[in-house]
Amino acid sequence: MRKNFPSDSLVLQVHSAQGRSLVGSRGFSFALLAATLLSGVAGGQALAAEAQHSGKAVKHTARAVVPHKAAGQAAAPPASGTVSVGAAHGSASSSPATRSANLRTVRGAVVAPGPVAAEGEESVVVTGTREAGGRKARESLSPIDVVSAKQLSQTGQPNLREALAQLLPSLTMPTGGFDSGALTDSISLRGLNPNETLVLVDGKRRHTTANIYADPGPQQGSTAVDIDMIPMAAIDHVEVLRDGASAQYGSDAVAGVVNIILKKQDHGFHAESISGITAAKDGFQQGVYLDGGAKLGDRGFVHVSGDFYHTDHTFRSAPDARTGQKNNYVLGQPEQTRESVAINAGYDLTNSIQLYATGTYAHRHAESFQNFRLGSSLAKYPGYAAIYPWGYSPVETNEENDFGITVGVKGKLIGWNWDLSTVYGRDFDSIGLNNSANLSLEKDTGRTPTHFDVQGFNNSQWSNNFDLSRKFKLSGWPHAINVAGGASYRYESYSIGTGSADSLYGGGSDAMAGTNAGNAGNFSRDVVAGYVDVSTNLTRHWQLDLAGRYEHYTDVGDTETGKVSTRYEVSPRLAFRATISSGFHAPTLAQEHYSALAISPTAARGLIAVNSPGALANGASPLKSERSTNASGGIVMEPFHKLHVTVDVYQINLRDQIMPGGQVYGDQARSALQMNGFSLPDGSGAWAPASLSTHWFANVASTRTQGLDLTATYPTQLGDIGRIDWDVAINLNRTRLSHQGTDAQGNPLMNAQSVAYLTTAYPRSKMIFGGRFTSGKWTVGVHEIRYGQTTSQLTYYGGAGNTNSLSSTQFREFHNTPKFITNLEVTYRVHPRLALTLGGNNMFDARPSRVPDNNRYLGAPQYYMSTSQLGMNGGFYYLRGDVNF
Repeated sequence: MRKNFPSDSLVLQVHSAQGRSLVGSRGFSFALLAATLLSGVAGGQALAAEAQHSGKAVKHTARAVVPHKAAGQAAAPPASGTVSVGAAHGSASSSPATRSANLRTVRGAVVAPGPVAAEGEESVVVTGTREAGGRKARESLSPIDVVSAKQLSQTGQPNLREALAQLLPSLTMPTGGFDSGALTDSISLRGLNPNETLVLVDGKRRHTTANIYADPGPQQGSTAVDIDMIPMAAIDHVEVLRDGASAQYGSDAVAGVVNIILKKQDHGFHAESISGITAAKDGFQQGVYLDGGAKLGDRGFVHVSGDFYHTDHTFRSAPDARTGQKNNYVLGQPEQTRESVAINAGYDLTNSIQLYATGTYAHRHAESFQNFRLGSSLAKYPGYAAIYPWGYSPVETNEENDFGITVGVKGKLIGWNWDLSTVYGRDFDSIGLNNSANLSLEKDTGRTPTHFDVQGFNNSQWSNNFDLSRKFKLSGWPHAINVAGGASYRYESYSIGTGSADSLYGGGSDAMAGTNAGNAGNFSRDVVAGYVDVSTNLTRHWQLDLAGRYEHYTDVGDTETGKVSTRYEVSPRLAFRATISSGFHAPTLAQEHYSALAISPTAARGLIAVNSPGALANGASPLKSERSTNASGGIVMEPFHKLHVTVDVYQINLRDQIMPGGQVYGDQARSALQMNGFSLPDGSGAWAPASLSTHWFANVASTRTQGLDLTATYPTQLGDIGRIDWDVAINLNRTRLSHQGTDAQGNPLMNAQSVAYLTTAYPRSKMIFGGRFTSGKWTVGVHEIRYGQTTSQLTYYGGAGNTNSLSSTQFREFHNTPKFITNLEVTYRVHPRLALTLGGNNMFDARPSRVPDNNRYLGAPQYYMSTSQLGMNGGFYYLRGDVNF
């Protein structure tokens, strides 16, 4: 692979075969048959629980899983840098009381814990608190969702982000994606950019992807954590904190925190297979998930997990307006093949000191179609005309390698819980083009390459943390005071590699020009942070938590954040909670330094670095950190026995939000791109001015997001027949523009289309409601999901085949109307260790609203991809097999 990285960049080049369709060609029936022989974590847990009850209705209880420690051992401290991974998670942190209640010991050796059933408000959580051992979700000072591995499996989704989107109304994912941005998965909380959500793994900050989403849309500029690179088989459960938490966790925790808790069982083997296909009979998917645990002597454990996942392309384009045929595949799901593995281990060095380590690795090959090029465009290029006599569709590819390593030691000394850890993570993306051309190269040299290496990105993060916590009893104060504090040092680096010589020559490779040397480089920064957290009870029923954090970034300066949370329990069935906090998101190194040029048949769009000559010549200013003020209030109640209800309202004021701004068009854009070393294709001089644009990241606006979250669960017992577990979850969300930034000349940094990306591209509401009926060996689950409206500002196109952008200031307001989807699954337990499930997501094949014909570039994109509402793939039907040993 030819990538010219600067000499001091660290490049991991792991080559693999092109990820072609390995299973789709063998037929759906073959894959369904294979699925019955495979198994998995969540289904195995359900089978084991069902077997214990001999076919009777199961009474759901939260089962605590505790760390692999010797009996009587002292409690461990909070997890490094952020949270304590508590007893309910099978982590290295638990209280003596918890251990005595949940551990069985034989001569001091711990019998390994079983799988966690972390569901509902009775689950013990550690996110959002620094108290050793955590607290129940319903007792949390902030709203927290707990999603178990069983629940993830029951969605039938082969990917973590899609499974979470089926379960959590406050979490959304993009409708689709463009170019290389479609090759990386991202999630959003509460209608904010993916960059505003912090992702932790066992309480440790997870490194982000190197592949920036550079194309227009609400997720533009995001280099979020790609949670799908963590094996689903390794996940015990997920805790989602729906509250601003920068004072506790640092940058990015503006909308909330997703904490992925890994399995730590020292025994057993689980396997799962999910095979499925869409209603349109394309997009075949196959996922295989394996994990198992073993003891390390009598003082430790190791748990190994692995995933294999493959999906074929889906094709959702309308006929191309130039040809009237469905030969433009730009609208659809990328093809993807992913392999991932995780190893999690812990060992008790003494009765009060534990060594722990985690490692993950994933490789992904992905491919995404670009717009179709007509055969007539090659009339002057006989070499390429011979290769592509009927035209061609360039395919962007991504060869991605991602890994993370955590090593730490924790214990207790003179009453203080302490934790020292180091975490290193890295993501490398090699972006290529297949089935493409460089017309300038043939014209000047006669050569006709069809494959190009166009971009390479490397992102790494090294965090070192030391944390302390202790409970104090003071004379004159009747309640314990929990004091926590710590310090961290983080090194972040980002590298951009040059494209191959063929991708750079002349006007560059078609669909995406290679990165030139002037836009490549190595960039880094240091982050030093310190925090303090104090929590206590003011009265027996009134809790208070105070947190403060200071961080220094060598590129954007200092930040100070604080948080005050409180909870008052009126009775065991009624409590009130509230939080006010400040937060921030530091601009990523990619937002500061990324540059690229995307090329369509009759248009080009550039994104240049804010500190580049082209941006500075047009009035660009250095990026500042985004700042937020979060306020929320809620009620936790049990109006009558077993009906659990939570209602929370929130407001997020986000200032200096980072999105592309300062858009320039036509000759002004041409000049800016040329200053940065980009060349444009032959014939671009005849394009309409609105068809050529460039912009850069800027602090474009301030917004106010207001919303409401509601959750409710209720079990109905049907005697000997079985039981039904009902659930409802609702998110109402609205974002408004409160201030728009201007350039040096006083011109607004955004147009109406960009404003819509910030304010109305996420659904105004998302509601999930339904139930799960269990009777003997049968389980039937039915859930309805309603997606609220999104509103976009669409570009008008004209000319033959909709080839010209008509305006950069006038747009069509387009409403993607509310949509309902129905999810159904039926599970039969063939054997106490084997279950088979037949299910369907979006049973009736609902699709997004269709875009008017004159707002579709080249006619093909009949659904608008730059929203985060209903996905464009339609119905998905699957067979799942689970085995547990």
